[in-house]
Amino acid sequence: MTTALRQTSDAAAWTGPAPVASIEQYLGRNVHLLPQTNQLRALHTVVRDREASRRDFVFHAGRIIRLLTEAALDLLPFEPYDVRTPVGSTYRGLRFADGLLAVPIVRAGESMESELRAVIPGIRIGKILIQRDKTTKRPHLYYQALPDDIADRHVLLLDPMLATGGTAVAAIELLLELGVPEENIVFVNFITVPEGITAVCERFPDVRIVTSAIEERLNENAYMVPGIGDFGDRYFGTDR
Repeated sequence: MTTALRQTSDAAAWTGPAPVASIEQYLGRNVHLLPQTNQLRALHTVVRDREASRRDFVFHAGRIIRLLTEAALDLLPFEPYDVRTPVGSTYRGLRFADGLLAVPIVRAGESMESELRAVIPGIRIGKILIQRDKTTKRPHLYYQALPDDIADRHVLLLDPMLATGGTAVAAIELLLELGVPEENIVFVNFITVPEGITAVCERFPDVRIVTSAIEERLNENAYMVPGIGDFGDRYFGTDR
């Protein structure tokens, strides 16, 4: 386990919204957007409602996170695994390959752990703590707890918000420094914007992103529009 305090190299201070670049080149290749069904839209309607209770927010967000988890797991490697059925036949099946690791970015990313554990109870989980300066928006790495063999693992990086991209870039840079290949990283994300997608995909073309919604843009305060508010505060009940 390692503790660190440093400013990441990503780093430009937020200077306000820029013209939104096209992300068509990334969709379906780098970015895997959940099918925009009526059910998903109904779930998003609840979690985006500023009057939603915390109980409703957590419940409906959890349902979306489960969909994201299932989609992300489908991008990970499988290996052949045969089983005998109750009638004595052989089913030529599959199972997850060894070496899966989830890495939530504290604190908001921890909201995604329970749904992942419900699907893969024994999955190993590391931690990264990165926080943005409220004035400059620069990300700082404060803490990491990751296994020594992380370079040999496939990593699910968990963070519900991808806005300017600073935190995600910092986290991915850390994983790369520790030897994780880009193609072994799947970033599981609840909600994002074109600015965040561009920041990550231009820098890390082999990292894949799974998300449930792509917002219109960032406003002058680097908030997503129409947005969802501060996901971590709303999920853990520390919003005002």
